[in-house]
Amino acid sequence: MEDKGVPPYSKPTARKLAAETSTPFAEDNAALSRQYGGIHAGGWVGLLPASWVPYVQLARLSPPAALFLIYFPHFFGIILAALIQRSPTADVVGAGLVMLAGSFFFSNAAHGWNDLVDAPIDQAISRTSKRPIPRGAITPRAALVFTLSQGFGAALFLLLMPSGSAIYAVPNIIGTVYYPYAKRHTNFAQIVLGWCLAWGIVMGSCSMGLKPFTGGPFGDGDGDGDGESAQVWVHPSIACVFFASILWTVIYDTIYAHQDLRDDLKVGVKSIAVLFRDQTKVLLWLVLGCMVALLCMAGLMEQMGWQYYVMAAGGSALSLGAMIAHVELKDSASCWWWFRYGFWLAGGSIALGLLSEYIFAAPLSYD
Repeated sequence: MEDKGVPPYSKPTARKLAAETSTPFAEDNAALSRQYGGIHAGGWVGLLPASWVPYVQLARLSPPAALFLIYFPHFFGIILAALIQRSPTADVVGAGLVMLAGSFFFSNAAHGWNDLVDAPIDQAISRTSKRPIPRGAITPRAALVFTLSQGFGAALFLLLMPSGSAIYAVPNIIGTVYYPYAKRHTNFAQIVLGWCLAWGIVMGSCSMGLKPFTGGPFGDGDGDGDGESAQVWVHPSIACVFFASILWTVIYDTIYAHQDLRDDLKVGVKSIAVLFRDQTKVLLWLVLGCMVALLCMAGLMEQMGWQYYVMAAGGSALSLGAMIAHVELKDSASCWWWFRYGFWLAGGSIALGLLSEYIFAAPLSYD
């Protein structure tokens, strides 16, 4: 795609746009500023002490989309590893609880870090200008302390995982720290985010005692017995679901990015939405096709039953296909609605497909 004169990100440009948040376009986004980290304080959030509310908003806990965006891939990894190893139900439940608790703290830390780094940009975007740091409800120092405390909490759950699992978290930590800066460096920030979120599949697999890949610092394969740590091995079906999850993220986060396209173009923030603009849907249909193909490949490799293909491949194809077909990319409210509800349908479809395979396929083979 050709460069259409998008200016590079700069603090002066961000400050200038921040001063324009009283325009009619900004007023149109007033409702959207109350969602996903904004000034939303309804429901159960309103029952909390007032001093807690900005931190709930910072962590994106209401609605809890952020938590489950992170937990879904962990769950995929748990169930897929259980299928491969024929693991007992007790192991699956235990790993699921550990990963859910770890995902809670990791989600809080990741979003705190993202908002801390993005504060100058968020101040210049009408939809995000009411987030806790830009509006002054949380100081940068307090946000950093919160982020570090939540990261420490997430790290504690690595101690509950099988030996040798902690090293597998390092690539995700590096990617998560870099992600906020990716929006300044590349139009493919959604792929960076997808990598970070999909890494949950790796950690979920590790929580079941199955190392999804080996080699180098990750040690040698258990099945080889040759001790050659330099030899790289990747479990093929886990790799397929991993890359399918990256593409899933690309779809919903590109639609999410279209909410701020006009402001992003002024500030110089990069994204797939900025790069493709009116041609975004063409790209997303291609991405969806590749995602469904990868899910089917994983099913073929593990000889899964028809219910997996109907629920995981078919369900995600229908839900994401409906999202792509019906979302109005020039309407911020439409983008938010489809992001908020569409990802639940796709993530739930994949989760149910894998879970149904675990429950109904050869149940007598589990210990």
